[in-house]
Amino acid sequence: MVLILSIVTTAALVAFLALVVIYVKEREQTRATLAKYSGVLDLEAERERMADENARQREEHAKSVATYREAEAQEGRRRDQLSSEYQAARRRYEELQTELALVEESLEDISFGVYKPHFTYQSPEEYKAKIELLRKKQRDMVRQGEAAQCSIPWTVNNSKVEGKRMIRLHSKLMLRAFNGECEGAIANVDWHNAQKMDGRIRKAFFDVNKLGDVQKISIADQYLALKIDELRMVYEYEQKRYELREEQRRIREQMREEERTQKEIEKVIEESTTEEEKFAAAIAKARDDATRAMGEKLERLTAQISTFEAKLDEARKKKERAIARAQFTKTGFVYVISNIGSFGERVFKIGMTRRLEPMDRIYELSGAAVPFPYDLHAMLYSDDAPALELDLHRLFRDRRLNRVNARREFFQDVDLEEIESYVRTKGLSAQFLRIPEAREYRETVALRANVTDVKAAAERQKHFPEKLF
Repeated sequence: MVLILSIVTTAALVAFLALVVIYVKEREQTRATLAKYSGVLDLEAERERMADENARQREEHAKSVATYREAEAQEGRRRDQLSSEYQAARRRYEELQTELALVEESLEDISFGVYKPHFTYQSPEEYKAKIELLRKKQRDMVRQGEAAQCSIPWTVNNSKVEGKRMIRLHSKLMLRAFNGECEGAIANVDWHNAQKMDGRIRKAFFDVNKLGDVQKISIADQYLALKIDELRMVYEYEQKRYELREEQRRIREQMREEERTQKEIEKVIEESTTEEEKFAAAIAKARDDATRAMGEKLERLTAQISTFEAKLDEARKKKERAIARAQFTKTGFVYVISNIGSFGERVFKIGMTRRLEPMDRIYELSGAAVPFPYDLHAMLYSDDAPALELDLHRLFRDRRLNRVNARREFFQDVDLEEIESYVRTKGLSAQFLRIPEAREYRETVALRANVTDVKAAAERQKHFPEKLF
């Protein structure tokens, strides 16, 4: 038994030792393998570490991007809000500016616009009658309770009668306020503010109706339309009066011109008649003396007779021209003049005169109304001077300096060659002076340049006294 135990123990010990040996060998082999592949294991660990690091960085980047986008979204919302607030403030500012301009307009801040007439009446009297008719319609609407209306019935202290009385009083107040604004706008309407006064009435209509929102009372649109028509009609009435005054002024000026022409013609006829009588008497006396003269005295008298006869013939022709001019009212001169000192280059005045001495008209125009005298470029005689003048005005109608008043006969951006070419097509010929003398203007320019040079020299001498310029 003991032997058996001993044998078993020895066998177990041997087996254990064998296992130990195997373990040691495997451990050595494992160490050798680890040593052999240590680099590969290190790279794998590094890869895993870097993968973890990349994952962490991506996570942080995602968080940063999310934070940035949120901040950007907030900034965008803040910009949108600020832009919205700015636009609202801007609109309100413009509204206030418009409201201020409606009641305190001036020529400096007016935005001029072309007014298009809404009525076709031909005389101020027609406009005046229509204005009275419009005002009668307004009074009828007020009396009939149609100018301001309430959309719902009211009771005051459970009384419908008191409710109607309240509506009537409030409507009266609203109409009084609106009519006051309209009267102010209509009284102040002028050529430069017709559109603004229209806007002023419409704004008053909106504001007054807004005051009646609570009571549901409003001024009728038809009543507003009558007020707008009254404003427009009053404006056009004043325009017609202005046009009538301008036409009357033109007629008076034409009558004065014709009167001056007639007086000039009468004077020429009278002077020519006097000269004719004088030279006829001188010829008769010279012929009578010649019958008794001989030699050199006879020759001298004969020469005198020839001279007197020539002067008599000239006086008769002058008289005949004056009589013909008086009989044919359309004969006259069309002149082309410029004033570069007052209006600049390529600006011409094309007018007409029936004077026997047409330059007198140019001298009149060169009076104190302009800083420099006019220069003549052409003087065109015509049997129908008004027609020739009108044709030239039509030729350059799109280049009028004043597009409103046709009596202002100035045209810009015009070349003399255009006028000369057109005149030739009419069979007329005249000498055109292309370069204006403009003596006073050119001398003024030279004097200004000289003064500038003197001032510049004095300034240089002041700063550099040791130098001689």
